[in-house]
Amino acid sequence: MISRAWRLMFAAAAMVLAGGLSAVQAGPVETNIFAVQGVPVDVTSTDAAAAKNQALMDVQVKAFFILVERLGSAQIAGDLAKLKPGDIAPYLKSLSIEQESSAPGRYIGTFTVRFMPDKITKLLTGYGIRVPTQQASPIIVLPVYRDATVSQLWEDNIWRKAWLDLHAEQLLVPLIVPLGDLEDTGTMSVEDALAADPIRLEALRRRYGAQSLLIAIAEPAEGGGLHVMISGETMLGKVTFDKVYQGEDKTLPGAATAAVQRVYSALTTKYKDDEAKLAANGGGIVSQSISVSVPFASPTQWNGIRSRILATPSVTGVDVSSLEVNGAVIRLAYTSSLELLQQNLQRTGLSLSQVGVNWVIQPL
Repeated sequence: MISRAWRLMFAAAAMVLAGGLSAVQAGPVETNIFAVQGVPVDVTSTDAAAAKNQALMDVQVKAFFILVERLGSAQIAGDLAKLKPGDIAPYLKSLSIEQESSAPGRYIGTFTVRFMPDKITKLLTGYGIRVPTQQASPIIVLPVYRDATVSQLWEDNIWRKAWLDLHAEQLLVPLIVPLGDLEDTGTMSVEDALAADPIRLEALRRRYGAQSLLIAIAEPAEGGGLHVMISGETMLGKVTFDKVYQGEDKTLPGAATAAVQRVYSALTTKYKDDEAKLAANGGGIVSQSISVSVPFASPTQWNGIRSRILATPSVTGVDVSSLEVNGAVIRLAYTSSLELLQQNLQRTGLSLSQVGVNWVIQPL
């Protein structure tokens, strides 16, 4: 007999599915860490209705363990493997279709599944996990794939696909892979990305509303696998990867997937550690900001100054208000006293001083 929880979920799912099984719908844009996007199911049963019902149960269970592993750990997900579908249903908030199709006795779909924040938080707290109350600051990823014949930024390739398949826009540490539409391709070429052109990188940051950006280069390694080189300054600190990754299946697509997952795991661990330290220190640090002028002699110098500002302890944001050929005006957010901010900037080789009524940052 189907439990009351499952009857309620079938009723809700029926409303979602009322538009017909052959439709292809765009997935919703999620803004919280308790939603899991891009969850696939492929179920074969005695008839289409039975396949659909089984798929609705399967996708919720699958998404639940994805979320537990994402916010907690693989070990916790393993400990909870004994839970039955009926035990998981009360944690569910809603679900919606991203794509679907059906055939006699078969249902194929991709779903976004949302869970109850309070219940998931309570569950993980019992395992000693503190679930962050908000996402990290988003990071743009520019995936450049190159081999002996070509370098690619916007074209379809195994490296770009691996980042897109991560579906990381709304994970704990949001990663944004630019669309690659006409505006993107007109702004940034693969040569610009490899040269880390500061003006063009700034244009992408402004378009996608992200202060941090990583240039992720991958190329086939001589001994097999994928040589990955990633660099950039983020709100999590300086990010550097230079390593060869192998996939379990010994293929280049498998290596790309393994590399992306390990890089993302490292970013998530860093964010969780930072959040835990913040909580241990009392949390609730109030951010403040000031308008600062940043003169520079060249785009390369601006790129270096910006990176050092982002790497400065207590700095939480660098919002570019205007950018000219010889200087920028930024909104500098920080969580310390102004005096401590000046000391921290000095340690990174920068001077923050007041010139008349204006604040100015310059290299020492």
